Amino acid sequence: MAAKQHPTILKLQEAPPAQPVRAVKAEWLKALALEHGADDVGLVEVGREAIADQEPYIQQVFPKAKTLLSFMVRMNREPVRAPARSVANQEFHAVYDDVNETARAIVRALDEAGVSACNAVAAFPMEVQLPGRGWLVAHKPVAVEAGLGHIGLHRSVIHPKFGSFVLLGTILIEAEVDAYDHPIEYNPCLECRLCVAACPVGAISPDGKFDFLNCYTHNYRDFLGNFTDWVDAVVDSKSMKQYRERFTDGETASLWQSLSFKPGYKAAYCIAVCPAGEEVANPFLQDRPGYVEEIVKPLTEKLETVYVLPGSDAEKHVERRFPGKTAKHVRRSTRIGNVRTFLAYLPITFQRGRSKGLSAVYHWTFSGKEKVEATITVKDGTIDVKNGHLGEADVRVFADSDTWVKILNREYKMVPAIILRKVRVKGSMDLFRAFGRCFPR
Repeated sequence: MAAKQHPTILKLQEAPPAQPVRAVKAEWLKALALEHGADDVGLVEVGREAIADQEPYIQQVFPKAKTLLSFMVRMNREPVRAPARSVANQEFHAVYDDVNETARAIVRALDEAGVSACNAVAAFPMEVQLPGRGWLVAHKPVAVEAGLGHIGLHRSVIHPKFGSFVLLGTILIEAEVDAYDHPIEYNPCLECRLCVAACPVGAISPDGKFDFLNCYTHNYRDFLGNFTDWVDAVVDSKSMKQYRERFTDGETASLWQSLSFKPGYKAAYCIAVCPAGEEVANPFLQDRPGYVEEIVKPLTEKLETVYVLPGSDAEKHVERRFPGKTAKHVRRSTRIGNVRTFLAYLPITFQRGRSKGLSAVYHWTFSGKEKVEATITVKDGTIDVKNGHLGEADVRVFADSDTWVKILNREYKMVPAIILRKVRVKGSMDLFRAFGRCFPR
């Protein structure tokens, strides 16, 4: 049969020509999303300046996207608040499934209406092209621009009505919309700082600073980061006794469960204790001591293991704030692939507490495979990383790029590198060592 005689081709030739993509009514689009399971929805144009940094990632998912439909699905509060992590994790995972199913249903309905669209992934699976960004569509900044809430002190989106007990999804739509949404005028966060009090690793500071590394190390222990640590333990251990020195039987079983079902969060207490939102706040506002006794203390007084990196601020925080919890040293499992990744990771691995009293400017010069210059300033508990050599330096560091990456990945020792002049330091060695103490081992 000739191709032009194929029944499919003949049928399509008889059909009217395809119409150009038309603008969609925002009111209709929102009603469609709510009908298919969303609890709230907002719309953002792809070209908006506030999310311009997200556009390259959006293009990777759906190059034709002109509109972003941001939506949220509510979680049940009491399961999330449960000290039993199995109960809380089931709620998180069940609602993430709901978000993905809702997104698929909306995209199917749009397709049937002649509107091309693509649903992004709510959480997992991710791209996992390490080093680099695992997720593509960042739901939080899109949700904020869509008027669904603002980022709270705990770094999650707080909805004005439903509070922190929501999970987010995003749909990329080819069509433009006749009306778009904008951020709400106030932040629903009550600034009560209960998330600060509840965080077992002290990742949330009262002044708004957030320690990504310490949160990642503990809360996401059974996720991607720990898996490589576990593989290392299996490969390196010469006996079960040696293996159990790094992973107890309970930890092995926990990892098995995360691999067999879905990964379990170790905490997420910042979400559990948050009283923000019109549907959530009354018990807290009417009886704050009672709210703390009922919601916060069961989590802060829970006997549990908290996973920390040696030399991290989290280690001291557990000892100081939670005598009933046990801090356990674990290894940093993220490998550094190159010098630029090292520089990019510095702000998210920097330990404010460990930098106390340090004020210095460092000029770094990398040679060899990678030729990179950078200025790193540590001052007042902050770190700033800039390209090139700026201003006067207190310490100048010269390093072969390959050697430095091997040192970071524990494949080469610092002392031999200095002796062999693979790493050279001009200036105070005390300041050089103080810089190293700002980062966990």
